[in-house]
Amino acid sequence: MSRLAIKICGLSTPETVGAAMRAGATHLGFVHFPKSPRHVEADQLRALAEPVPFHIERVAVLVDPTDDILIELAATNALTALQLHGKESPERAAAIRQRFAIPVWKAISVKTRADIDAAKAYNGAADLLLFDAKTPEGAALPGGMGLRFDWTLLRGVALSAPWGLSGGLGIDNVAEAIRITGAPLVDVSSGVESAPGIKSVDKIMAFCNAASS
Repeated sequence: MSRLAIKICGLSTPETVGAAMRAGATHLGFVHFPKSPRHVEADQLRALAEPVPFHIERVAVLVDPTDDILIELAATNALTALQLHGKESPERAAAIRQRFAIPVWKAISVKTRADIDAAKAYNGAADLLLFDAKTPEGAALPGGMGLRFDWTLLRGVALSAPWGLSGGLGIDNVAEAIRITGAPLVDVSSGVESAPGIKSVDKIMAFCNAASS
C-alpha cells in the first residue's frame, strides 16, 4: 500500500457505502456474523458490494466461518478479501486462502507484546494481519466494541506481512494512532457510529479527513 489505506467496516446501507466511497475509503467492510449488530446476509452483502468500483476493496468480516458459509459468500463474486476475526489457526487461514483463491486477512487480538509476536505464525497463511484490541473473556463479539490496546506495542516490530490497525479508533485519535504506529491501514467501525450498528455519514467523512490529514 503506497498510501494510507482506510477501511470503513460494518457497512449495511447504500447511503453509508456511498459516504465511505466519497470520503476516500480504500476498503469497505461487510460483517457476516449473526451475533453482530452490523450483520448483513449474503444477498444484502452482494447488493451493497456489487456496485462498488473495482479500485475499492470489498472485505467480508467473518468469525470462524464454516466452508458452507464461505461457499455462499464466494458465490456472490462481490468480494476482494475475507477477514477472519475468530480463533482461526494459521492452518485454517491457509486452507481457506488456497481453496477459495481470495486474499485472507487475519485479525489478531492484542493485549501484550506477546500477542503481536505470536501473529508471526500467520506469515504465509494470511495476506494481511489486522491488529485489534483483545475483548474481555466471554464477550459476545470478537471486535467492534470500541476497545483499544497500547499502540506503542507496535513500535519496532518487524513484520513480513502487510498489516493494519483496528480497535478503538475514532475521529479524535486516528491521527495519533498513525503517528505512533506508522500503520499503513486503519480500520474503523464503532468509531463512526451514532449507535451500535448505525453508521453516521458525517462521522465517516470526518474520520477519513482526520486519517488523511
